[in-house]
Amino acid sequence: MIKSQILDNKTARSLPWVVAIAFFMQSLDGTILNTALPRMANDLNEDPLRMQGVIIAYMLTVALLIPASGWIADRFGTKKIFFSAIVLFSFGSLLCALSNSLDMLIGARVVQGLGGALMFPVGRLVILRAYPRSELVRIMGFITIPGLLGPLIGPAMGGWMVQYLTWHWIFLINLPVGLIGCYAALKFIPDLRGKQKTRFDSVGFLLFGSAMLLITIAMEGLGELHLPHLRVMLLLFAGMACLIAYWLRAGRIAKPLFSPSLFKTNTFSIGIFGNLFARLGSGALPFLVPLLLQIALGYSPSQAGMSMLPLAAAAMLAKWLARPIIERFGFRIVLTVNTLALGLMLASMGLVNEQTPYWFMLCMLAVLGAINSLQFTAMNTVTLIDLDDESASSGNSLLSVVAQLALSLGVACAGALLGGFSAGVSSGSQAEVLSAFQLTFVTVGIMTMFAAAIFSLLPKEVGNTIAH
Repeated sequence: MIKSQILDNKTARSLPWVVAIAFFMQSLDGTILNTALPRMANDLNEDPLRMQGVIIAYMLTVALLIPASGWIADRFGTKKIFFSAIVLFSFGSLLCALSNSLDMLIGARVVQGLGGALMFPVGRLVILRAYPRSELVRIMGFITIPGLLGPLIGPAMGGWMVQYLTWHWIFLINLPVGLIGCYAALKFIPDLRGKQKTRFDSVGFLLFGSAMLLITIAMEGLGELHLPHLRVMLLLFAGMACLIAYWLRAGRIAKPLFSPSLFKTNTFSIGIFGNLFARLGSGALPFLVPLLLQIALGYSPSQAGMSMLPLAAAAMLAKWLARPIIERFGFRIVLTVNTLALGLMLASMGLVNEQTPYWFMLCMLAVLGAINSLQFTAMNTVTLIDLDDESASSGNSLLSVVAQLALSLGVACAGALLGGFSAGVSSGSQAEVLSAFQLTFVTVGIMTMFAAAIFSLLPKEVGNTIAH
């Protein structure tokens, strides 16, 4: 491990700030967009109920590239890659602002995703290598604070910009931050590389990436893309075939992208599959709520954005309560009960209509935010808690991929359900549009609740004492 002595005092103080800025850019961009989707759809002459491709393009690109981020940083150096990631993210933001069609916007989001996939993982890698283990808890805690602030101010900022400026500003705001980040990366990011060159599992990367891409496009085919069912089935079949081919090959080679031996750890396998299914509902939530408020209930963009504040604020507060709750009840009880509660709360959003008191809806969103935050903390911790040092890096990378993939699939599922329930809705029929949203929330909630069956398989003793 590279010791902290390689850093002078100024760099040691500044480096966490540089990584924190990158994390803030990424987390802000992930939430500021949702509130702006209806106005963007109107300007681009698209159906606002079919704008999920803008979100999925970014999430899926990030998920595809995360497995390669560590190898790329080791091969070309952390300074060069971190700087390039900020440039790509900023350039993608500029392309998004200049887009005049949905296809152009989706392409620009892919460019943005290329930067986003490298920015925070490489920044976290620099922190891991540049500081002693005794400093990691403090520094990692510092750099994740901006990641919590992004969801708090993103929806409100996005709604305000869309209403009083134009939607283009939600992307243009990244440019000055990106310039600061580029300067800071050149000045403060050390050029660290791996001790020895390792061969990248390019075949495994292609098989695994193809599986994710084909399955996600198949889900999109049921919604935004309106593909024939035969084509959707072929895409799903091809995606599953690629996934099976990857795992069969991974068991036969020395250095696979993700080793099947990870799944010999019981808590890891339960955590990964639980993450995959539970995050479908979590991924749908920030996509569906702003659309519900603006399209079905007639809120302005700024009102819709402000309405998301209780959800984000409660999520931040719940972070402080997660550890004592898990220590008191253990992972199995917490995740089983909390997953059921998350599904029930998502389904309860199907009861929201024009007569629902505003304060009551804000309370519902706050409860949803707290439950969702506890879910993420418990799921992520239980997935990695029993991995040894040798497997921790690979397991953490796979968890990051599954988290991004599940969130993008959640948006794709929500879009497909919303498209199906709103099919044949006459233009201007507000009651039918609201009904489509209500049915979508109920269905997503029921889907999420099934993940509780996975978490119920956790050993009872896991999490009685959290050793960090």
